[in-house]
Amino acid sequence: MSFSLVDLEAIVVARAQAPASESYTAKLLAGGPQRIGKKLGEEAVEAVIAAVAGERRELTAEAADLLYHLIVLLHARDIGVQDVLDELQRRTAQSGLAEKASRPAKGG
Repeated sequence: MSFSLVDLEAIVVARAQAPASESYTAKLLAGGPQRIGKKLGEEAVEAVIAAVAGERRELTAEAADLLYHLIVLLHARDIGVQDVLDELQRRTAQSGLAEKASRPAKGG
C-alpha cells in the first residue's frame, strides 16, 4: 500500500478539526501561518544539515517533518496539495532552465 502527499493532506485536514490540546496539527494551526512558517524553516535547516552530513536516515526523518509542516502551512493558507502538483506539472512541460527564465524578476 502506498502513502501519498494527498493522504498526508487528508490526515492534516482531519486533525485540524481536533482541539489544540489533543492535536499537534490543530495547535500549529492555532498559532497561525507565522508559527507554522517558523517550524517549517527549522525543519528545512535540519534537513539541510542532515543532507550535508550524509546522514541518510536522519535526512529521511527530517524530510518527513519538512513535508508535514509544508502541508500544514499550505492548509493554513487554503492551498491544496493538488494545486502544488498542478503547478509542478505545468512547470515540467518545459525545461527547468526555460521555466526559471520565464519567471518575473524578483527584487528590484
